[in-house]
Amino acid sequence: MNIVILGAGQVGSSLARNLASEDNDITIIDSDKASLRELREKLDVHTKQGYASHPDVLEQANVNDADMLIAVTNSDEVNMIACQIAYSLFRTPTRIARVRAAGYLQHPELFSPDLIPIDVLISPEQLITDYIYRLISNPGTLQVVDFAGGKVRLVSVKAFHEGPLVGHAIKDLGQNLPEVKVRVIAIFRQGKAIIPNGKTVIEANDEIFVIASAQHIRAVVSELRSVDKPYRRIMIAGGGNVGRRLADALEDGRYQVKIIEKSPEVAKDLAENLNKAIVLEGDAADESLLIEENISDVDIFCALTNDDEANILSAMLAKRLGARKVMSLVNRTVYVDLVEGANIDHAVSPQQITIGALLAHVRGGDIASVHSLRKGAAEVIEVVAHGDKQNSRVVGRKRVDLKLPPGATIAAIVRDNEFIEPHQDIVVQEDDHVIIFLTDKRYIPAIEKMFQVGVGYI
Repeated sequence: MNIVILGAGQVGSSLARNLASEDNDITIIDSDKASLRELREKLDVHTKQGYASHPDVLEQANVNDADMLIAVTNSDEVNMIACQIAYSLFRTPTRIARVRAAGYLQHPELFSPDLIPIDVLISPEQLITDYIYRLISNPGTLQVVDFAGGKVRLVSVKAFHEGPLVGHAIKDLGQNLPEVKVRVIAIFRQGKAIIPNGKTVIEANDEIFVIASAQHIRAVVSELRSVDKPYRRIMIAGGGNVGRRLADALEDGRYQVKIIEKSPEVAKDLAENLNKAIVLEGDAADESLLIEENISDVDIFCALTNDDEANILSAMLAKRLGARKVMSLVNRTVYVDLVEGANIDHAVSPQQITIGALLAHVRGGDIASVHSLRKGAAEVIEVVAHGDKQNSRVVGRKRVDLKLPPGATIAAIVRDNEFIEPHQDIVVQEDDHVIIFLTDKRYIPAIEKMFQVGVGYI
């Protein structure tokens, strides 16, 4: 696929890194010469220096031959105008844009072929908010991923010594929860992936990825570790786009929310527009303020400012002062692995969350969602099966007969919004959502090809 990426920042460069290794022809446009040179040295990509929304720059980057334009510069306006030009002048078939400002997103009617022709709108702040909300809603989990509109959920948890299933084979999970359809799809033990079977014994400190219907996840987690009490008292540091959205999402009666914001103007605006949250003007790294606001009684402290260092320090301070769990938004990917576990329970990477959403629209076939697990160590893909036995390599065939690439396994099938365990004799039907766990991203094109239908399918 011929793809033009606008913006060589963290998201653009990470996206190029993912796509360049999958037999795509990638061109990156940016005004920063040094960033482009660095990408050329590391990746097999083309680059073009210039302003991403200028028609002549887009033309020189061969947008007229591109299958897809992905606009992820730091400017909403540049991204939107570039999509407009790509559509009006070059008829680029697919246009994806990152748009952050809530003022634009509140008017989805703007984004249509007659107005601003963007096929897929990506809002990083909303994606991050949803990700954090799922973690808060599922205490004790390390990662939470939804499929089929939230009907099926995959979570990762660390097995503790007191977990009923620790020291027992995975097949015992079904005996303990006979009414629950559940599957353990992967175990990471000492950093290495294990594709388990029923005889695999769960050990303490294993990181376990398990999938089940959303309503059964809490019961499943209770078999692997003592279930954390639901979070009630939430403290948010930072009243920017993410902090504001999260506070608004949590105002449903179940949570007591406090939000700390340093800017007097922003704090005043938050106080006027949030219904139940308590807004505090101050510095989240001020020890005396945290103590005064009873940080030791807080269930989860979320550091969500635009400053990585401030987030990390305030989260570590909150943990030292007694907060039960702490979370930090970390934009620099190199920091994520360094800080997670170092007194910080969750390091949230906006880049990895955003790239997952972008990849779902870039992949071939009918890919419904793509999620990175363990900071990119593995991927889980939700793909919709189409066609019939005559023109599909998947539909009408038993799972045991599907020729999956190495390291790939079918984690679950969602049919008519119901979770189905993918036993060997299960036959894939049209419109099934097939969830595939993959330890090697190099085989993603093989998965895409596998689910593509023949020419005769309409």
